[in-house]
Amino acid sequence: MLVSKEGHCLYDLLGRVAAGELDVDVSAVIGNHAVLGDVTRAHGIPFHHVPFGTDAASKAAAFAQVAEIVDAADPHAIVLARFMQILPEHLCHAWAGRAINIHHSFLPSFVGAKPYHQAHVRGVKLVGATCHYVTAELDAGPIIEQDVIRVDHGDTIPDMVRKGRDIEKVTLARGLRWHLENRVLVHAGRTVVF
Repeated sequence: MLVSKEGHCLYDLLGRVAAGELDVDVSAVIGNHAVLGDVTRAHGIPFHHVPFGTDAASKAAAFAQVAEIVDAADPHAIVLARFMQILPEHLCHAWAGRAINIHHSFLPSFVGAKPYHQAHVRGVKLVGATCHYVTAELDAGPIIEQDVIRVDHGDTIPDMVRKGRDIEKVTLARGLRWHLENRVLVHAGRTVVF
């Protein structure tokens, strides 16, 4: 699993694994920040802190280190549990059909950063989450699962973020479960889920 600072998806998945709800062996968690290291290690899972700089060279070096850790484990799935970094094209291709992302929006609406802010400006009545395979085109990979939750005009951006986190966790867990159960077929950029 790849993570950044926000832990709600990681906490949820680790809890489901510990409870036996997800039959998976999590070989490692890689974070570009160290804040989720303690909870990961508390579950007996190795945590690797790989800091990312802002310049292209340091990002490339960081992604090379991430790829080395991931490829050594040869996982069935690479879960971007709110990783908040854009995978380089070569990793998108190398991990095609295995890299799974949770996007905090009901795609194709509100692609990229700050989708709850975008949704608030538009006055939407539903916010959602999309679990999809990662491709080189940002937030455009084949969709595995989506879900929504109702919001209203009185909700602030923090309210929308809080509600959205709930739906993100469930949507990612469902999509990952279906992937692990080999229930997802990808054809022509779309999925069929059995």
